[in-house]
Amino acid sequence: MNRIKLENINKSYGQQKVLDDINIEVNQAEIIGLLGPNGAGKSTLMKIMTGYIQPDSGVVKILGNNVQKNALEIKKHIGYLPEHNPLYLDMYVREYLEFTAAIYKVSGSRIENLIKLTGLLPESHKKIGQLSKGYRQRLGLAAALIQDPEILILDEPTTGLDPNQLVEIRQLIKDLGQNKTIILSTHIMQEVEQMADRVLIINHGKILADTPLKKLQQGQQQIIEVEFDLRIEPEYLDQLPHLEAAENLVDHIWCLAFGTEKDMRPTIFDFANEQGLKILQMHKKNKNLEQLFKEITHK
Repeated sequence: MNRIKLENINKSYGQQKVLDDINIEVNQAEIIGLLGPNGAGKSTLMKIMTGYIQPDSGVVKILGNNVQKNALEIKKHIGYLPEHNPLYLDMYVREYLEFTAAIYKVSGSRIENLIKLTGLLPESHKKIGQLSKGYRQRLGLAAALIQDPEILILDEPTTGLDPNQLVEIRQLIKDLGQNKTIILSTHIMQEVEQMADRVLIINHGKILADTPLKKLQQGQQQIIEVEFDLRIEPEYLDQLPHLEAAENLVDHIWCLAFGTEKDMRPTIFDFANEQGLKILQMHKKNKNLEQLFKEITHK
C-alpha cells in the first residue's frame, strides 16, 4: 500500500495557479527529494500532504485514508517540520518537548532519547530564544519525531546548520528513512544526492521529473573541461564524435558535453594533435544534479 498518494491535486491563490494536476505516489522506507525554484509550489504541496491546507480539487490519501475526511486522525501519523519553524521562544528545550508530547498524548520518556538523537544535549538547558538557528532546527526535528510518526515531511530541515551539524542531521535523516517515509524539500542539491532515493522536480506547479536518483545519475552526460594552448573556433569542435554541447568558459578553456559512457579524453588528445593544439589541462566529471535541475526547470 502507498504511504502517500496524491491524485489530480490543484491549488490556486486568486488568479495564480500554484499546483497544476499533481499526481504522486510514495512508498514505505523511501526518501523523496523535492526540488524546485522559489515559488514552484513545494511548500504548498507539503502543507496539503499534512492536511494543513486543503486543495481546490483532487484527493490526498495518507496510509490509505482520505486526508480531507480524516485530517485529525492522519496527523497523528505525520511528523512535520515547516520551513519557518514555529517555536515558543520563552520555553526551555525540554519544556517545549514535554508540551509537544502532551499534545500528542505521548509518554515523556521519549524526550531524553530525542534530545540525544538530534544532538540537542549541549543546549538542552537553555530557553529556545537563546538557541542558534541550527539548534532551533534540531528542536523542530525532535518535535516532529515526538510521536514516532510513520511519515516525515521536512521543509528545508538543514537551514542554519554548520558543516558538522549538516553531516549529523543528514545521517539521522538517512537512518530514519530505513523504516519511515520521508518527503524532504531543500535548495541544496548535494543533500538530495546524499540522502534521497528518488527525486521530484516541480516548477510552476507541475511535476517536471519523478525518477529514482540512481536512474537520474546513470543518464548523466560525460563532461570534460579542457584548456588548449591556442584559440579554436567552435565549428572545429563539431568534429568530435558524440559531442552534445560545447561552451567556451573563458579564454581557451572549453566545457564539452558528450552523450556516451566511453571515455572521450583520448579522442580529445587525438583531435588536439590533428589541429596542431596542445592540451594544458583536462578534467573529466559527470554532470551533477544541480546542472540537471537547471536544464529541466529552464525548459
